[in-house]
Amino acid sequence: MEVDIFDRESVRRGAGLFANYCLGCHGIKQMRYSRIAKDLHLDQEALRREFLFGQAKVYDPIRTAMAPAVAEAAFGVVPPDLSLIVRARGANWVYNYLKGFYLDPKRPFGVNNMVAPNVAMPNVLWKFQGIQVPVVKMVAGVPTVVDVRLSEPGKMSPQEFRGAVTDIVNFLAYVAEPAKLERLPLGKYVLAFLIILTVLLYKLKKEYWKDISTGDS
Repeated sequence: MEVDIFDRESVRRGAGLFANYCLGCHGIKQMRYSRIAKDLHLDQEALRREFLFGQAKVYDPIRTAMAPAVAEAAFGVVPPDLSLIVRARGANWVYNYLKGFYLDPKRPFGVNNMVAPNVAMPNVLWKFQGIQVPVVKMVAGVPTVVDVRLSEPGKMSPQEFRGAVTDIVNFLAYVAEPAKLERLPLGKYVLAFLIILTVLLYKLKKEYWKDISTGDS
């Protein structure tokens, strides 16, 4: 997939999905609610309606409300903070991971994952995605999950679900490096300035050496 953190509406939709379906277990403590409000052009009313829930304050870091001990008791491991997940794993990994859950009765939450086998996480987006079942083939004599297929549709069509996952990944890519929103546009102006400066300095050099050459002759 192609990440586009400049698609503000996609990032905003992803922020809402993250707040409603991910923030209960995963924090993004490197970000503050106020920074999201500034970058996504949200006033405090919209921020609280779409993203800021409970007793959190506008200038607080974005942390999960779940205590580590409770999380470890529920999942067997403390869910990681996702502030830098896109930089650590890459956008494609996160995208395929969110789409890769399938039915597995042997697992504690009844699901497994194509990208991260035996991960200790439920499929929190199942009602949108639907239920996927594994496609198993023999690989070197061992039954192996090589793909998944949709067995029961969810509230979204497959295309709509891919769009929702893209929104979440765009949001997490923005969270991983929010300065890109300012740095990349500024970089274009810096490059343009350097190109113009190079042309001017080149013309100045030619004019300077022309006078020197004339004087020598």
